[in-house]
Order: sequence, then C-alpha cells, then structure tokens
Amino acid sequence: MKPLRWKSLSARQRLAALQRPAQSSRAQLAATVEEIISTVRREGDAALRIYTAKFDGADLRSLRVTKAEYAAADKALSSADQSALRTAYNNLRRFHLAQRPAPIRVETMPGIVCEKVSRPIERVGLYVPGGSAPLFSTALMLGVPSQIAYNPIRVLCTPPGRDGRLSPWILFAAQLCGITEIFKVGGAQAIAAMAFGTASIPQCDKLFGPGNAYVTEAKLQISREAAGTAIDLPAGPSEVMVIADNAAEPAFIAADLLSQAEHGPDSQVVLVTFSEKFAARVQVEVEKQLAALPRGAIATRALMNSRTLIAVSPDEAVDIANRYAPEHLILQVADPRALLPGITTSGSVFLGAWTPESLGDYASGTNHVLPTYGWARACSGLGLTDFLRTMTVQEASPRGLEKLGPVVERLALAENLAAHQHAVRVRLDSLKTGRANPPDEPLRKTARRGRLTLPRP
Repeated sequence: MKPLRWKSLSARQRLAALQRPAQSSRAQLAATVEEIISTVRREGDAALRIYTAKFDGADLRSLRVTKAEYAAADKALSSADQSALRTAYNNLRRFHLAQRPAPIRVETMPGIVCEKVSRPIERVGLYVPGGSAPLFSTALMLGVPSQIAYNPIRVLCTPPGRDGRLSPWILFAAQLCGITEIFKVGGAQAIAAMAFGTASIPQCDKLFGPGNAYVTEAKLQISREAAGTAIDLPAGPSEVMVIADNAAEPAFIAADLLSQAEHGPDSQVVLVTFSEKFAARVQVEVEKQLAALPRGAIATRALMNSRTLIAVSPDEAVDIANRYAPEHLILQVADPRALLPGITTSGSVFLGAWTPESLGDYASGTNHVLPTYGWARACSGLGLTDFLRTMTVQEASPRGLEKLGPVVERLALAENLAAHQHAVRVRLDSLKTGRANPPDEPLRKTARRGRLTLPRP
C-alpha cells in the first residue's frame, strides 16, 4: 500500500488509483454462467444436484432443509450464540420497522385526489453466500426486511458443506425471520433456480443477496431477460475506504482495513490520510495484524489491489471518497460529523474511532447488503422498501373532472393523441347532457382537430 500523493497525480493517474481490481476472464465467466442458467432452466432439480456435487462436493437426495435439520441447528448453538443472533435480529428489526413507508394522499386540486400505497412483492428469493465463510448475517439482513414487508413467499438458497449440511447459524437466523423455504443450493445455479423455478424451488419475482463473481453475473444475466427476474442491486467484491487524520489510532485503522481484505482476494481497501509518516504507522500495524490472521493469505492477496492516498485537506479527502463511491466509508477523524454533509456517494458510513465497520456487518441495525464497485454513485443499500412495490391511485369527482378535464384535453391534442382527449370529452359531455354521446362521431371530429387519421368503425 505505497502512498500516493493525490495532488501530484494527473487525471489519468487519479482514475487508475481508484480503479477496482479487474474481474479476470470476464468473457469466460459470462459464458460459464450462461451455460449454467440454461441447463438449470432446462433440467431443473437434476441440474441442481449435479452442480451441487460438482461445485460443493455434496451428493444430495433432497434439496430442501428438513424439520429435523432445523431442530439440530437449535441444539448445535449455545444459548450465548442464540442470544447474540437475537440481539442482532432485534436491532435490525427496530431499524427496518422505522423504514415503513406511510401512505400518501393529496388533493392536488378540488375534486382530484392522488395517493401512493405500498404492497409486498409476492415472491422473493434470498441468496446467502456460503463457501469459505457461511454468511449467516446475510440471512438476517435479507430475512428481517422481508419479514416486515410480509412477502407471502420467501425462498432462501445457500450452498451446503461437503457433508450436505447447512451452517446451524444460517438455519437459526432464518428461523428467527420466519423463513421455512430453505434449499441447499448455491452459486449461479441457485440464482437460475429462483429466477425460473424448478420442481422443488418456487419461481421468484425478485432476487436479493450478495455473492461471488458467478452469483453477481447470474443476477445480471437473469435481470436482462425479457421475462427475467428483478434483482436488488449490483453487489460484487467487498470494499472499504478509511479517511483518517493524524490523531487516529493506527491499530484501529489497520483492523478495519483487514476486516474487509479477508473477505476475498478480489476485495479492495483504500486508506486516505494526510501524511506519509502516519500512513507508515498504519502499514506497520497492518503487517503486524496480518501475520496473526487465520485468513491472512486471502487478505494479503487483497492488499495487492489496495491503495494509500495522501490528501492535503479534509475537503480533498471527501472529494476522493465521492469519486470512489465506496461500499463502506469509515471516518476516523476528530470531527466525523463535520465531514458527513459533504459525503454524497457511499453505501454505508461509519463515524468515529469507536464505530468499526464490523458493527454494520452484523448487529448495529443497518443493512450490510450494499452497492460495490462504484455502484454507490447511483444505487442505495438494501432497505425495507426494496421488498415492497408502490402504486399510485387517483380519483376524480365530477367537479374535479370539470375543472381538470379541459386541461387534459388540450395537452392530449398537443401530443396528437385523440383517443386520450376523447376519453375526457365523452365524460364532460355526459355531465352536460346527462347521457353519453355516441362514441364514433366525436372521436372522428377529435381526430381531424388533432391531425390524426383514424379508421372508421
């Protein structure tokens, strides 16, 4: 993490300094995922069993989690473990309950009422990553808002271990959220199964959850299909940016950087500080802590893609952060609240020395499913409203139509849409005469006024 002075970099060098790790073999990855999706779509559960044996080393008779497995998960966790999960669940529930949208009702003019109401998405698919680190925390992050949203059908997929079992932590977290449809399927094949449905796994309307490059690519591919499934947001390799002044604790900063670097070799961490001397102190701490990490080899590979940038002022540091648009942004400065108003592009922000990013990953109450790879410029982190649909409603009284109708007629004719104008006119005429006019003659007159040629009935 050799320091780079931001002020000395050219525009091209600055762009390179903030570049994410390139996704290797992008074309090959896309082709592999396309084949997996096609096979699952065609062969259903049979393909899922083959892929589970191939990628996860598990030979499964049934993909669905049984009641006995739920019971075993309860016994596998100590009371302290269960209590920790319940604390995280309760904090997440409090924060997401506060996000419930209130219905809106506005009388935009006398007799014209407009409303906005919310409805739960009918069928949601929740993907919980497994592999080297089963992320039971993601089961909570997806399960809690879907529980509050009252989605009628909730499907959870996660890869099994070689023994064909799921982590008891994942199963217990899912039970806290009331999820009963759990399947031992991971990777791109799980995304395909939830998108198109199989004999075992229900088809879903929207998919949620982070994953590796194959999962992310599968989500993008199914979302582009004409009859495809919606997705939550682009969520790729994890990343963090830390802005730290000279008064910050180097050990804290090093720990925050490594907590993201251990996610995977394609993760990225960036330190923005104000002196090379302080950056060197952080580097010493990184090397010291790295040596003791169980996932040190993974973190070391991630650090090869990481950066230290030297800013001349807090304002420049904020500008760097907004350009990078990090998934996680930690402000370890004397007055972090002073910098917060200037931050415009970040998935989640962590203020001060006593707020490690780990709190948000597990139990503070915010959601850890966040946009990565610069998508925070346009996307937000996951929240309750992502599990809901909103609909607008409008209602006009006769008086309201008399007031607004002539305005709509004029606008419709200006767009050459005679039928739009006629839908208003036939009602206004009915109000005047007490009966509806014959539909053909007024429509032909309107067409001449609107310069449209309509076929005669």
